[in-house]
Amino acid sequence: MTVRVRFAPSPTGMFHVGGARSALQNWIYAKQHGGVFVLRIEDTDAARNRPEWIEGILTALDWIGIRRGSYEGPHFQSTNAGEHRAATERLRQADRAYYCDCARADVQARTGSEYRGYDGFCRDRGLEAGPGRALRFRTPDTGTTVVLDLIRGEPAFDNKLIEDFVIARGDGSPVFLLANVVDDISQGITHVIRAEEHLPNTPKQQLLWEALGVKPPVWAHVPVVVNEKRQKLSKRRDKVALEAYRDEGYLADAMRNYLMLLGWAPSDDREIVPWSVIEEEFRLDAVNPSPAFFDEKKLRAFNGEYIRALSVEDFIAACQPWLTATGPEPSAAPVGEAGAPTGTAIAAPPWGPVDYDPTTFAAVAPLAQTRIAVLSEIVANVDFLFLDTPVVDEAAWAKAMKEGSAELLDATITAFAALPQWSAEPLKAALEQVGAERGLKLGKAQAPVRVAITGRSVGLPLFESLEVLGGDRTLRRLRAARARLG
Repeated sequence: MTVRVRFAPSPTGMFHVGGARSALQNWIYAKQHGGVFVLRIEDTDAARNRPEWIEGILTALDWIGIRRGSYEGPHFQSTNAGEHRAATERLRQADRAYYCDCARADVQARTGSEYRGYDGFCRDRGLEAGPGRALRFRTPDTGTTVVLDLIRGEPAFDNKLIEDFVIARGDGSPVFLLANVVDDISQGITHVIRAEEHLPNTPKQQLLWEALGVKPPVWAHVPVVVNEKRQKLSKRRDKVALEAYRDEGYLADAMRNYLMLLGWAPSDDREIVPWSVIEEEFRLDAVNPSPAFFDEKKLRAFNGEYIRALSVEDFIAACQPWLTATGPEPSAAPVGEAGAPTGTAIAAPPWGPVDYDPTTFAAVAPLAQTRIAVLSEIVANVDFLFLDTPVVDEAAWAKAMKEGSAELLDATITAFAALPQWSAEPLKAALEQVGAERGLKLGKAQAPVRVAITGRSVGLPLFESLEVLGGDRTLRRLRAARARLG
């Protein structure tokens, strides 16, 4: 048997990080077993589908390493509508489904509860197709449906507690539950690896597989992803869009590594490991069924580690989309290169294209690489190099420019202007001397100088930054700060 797995997102919004995890788990499982990864776009919700969301799915998969051309598809659920309708008719003719004209209010009136499911009222009425009549699947009255789940064992569901569920609406259109099963059958899916939230529907789907005369797949329901309050991640409340993390400057390799740790762990208590290790060691039966906490702080720390592990050349290349507002399409960029597609939410830098100097950035790149956790932070760290005047943080200005700062800046200007060599060590020595003459340690002495030059109280190493900025621009900014002090 050839293993065939599928990832079946709906194009109704941004790409959810939980969906990205499921896609990676399916991808790895197929690769481990010499199988096939099938991408199916479940696009039957015409009112909510948008073409850009389809492209967003493909682009997001590209970014995490599941690249176009390396899998089967994308198939579109809407093109299989004929098979869906044929399946409902087969079930009806086999007396596995029947028509029902009950409204929800009718069921509530008969059961006396708004919480009880359908009561089987139309089971034996022999209704024919007609306007407003839904088609319901006739569930068994006895026995249990046992689901073979690689993560959760063999959960059993009492058939008498499964209501006769709708498989086609009153207008004849099949519902998602049936369409999903028919597509899996027609595409030869052998393993369904998906989120835990789908588990309650699994016995219904398994009954449909069996009623259509096909052996059900092997199931694996991975744990739900939750926030810090242990609530299921919600796109209305939480930061869940993969694109948002990409555009903020998370590296694809860091994101893939972290997503695979949601419910699973590599050997030897390791967390940050090469992708090849994850591909080799991942096992579905080793996935913890408990809810998995999506810890954004931990992801950020992961990303910082991955950034620091880049070569300087790769770091410089990875920063370019945020420095120049351009970047390669992810489908053309190797995995791990943090490029982003043109037209994403990456903001243009505060300087113009002609003001950015690649040589200048290359000089400070090793300093910046150790100080940022996401690539978008590069802008605030280097903007003083490419702007005529720094963007001043007024809170930092107020804290640094205390009594005596004017005199300190005067002395610093004089000392710096007299230096025969403009480099980090002489600059440091000069400011140390200025500070010592006023009873100040270097940390105190450099505070007003840093704010005058960069506009901020924290940033790259000061003296290396001054060396790259150059004497003329440094002195000009010091004099401007002194003039502001009056």
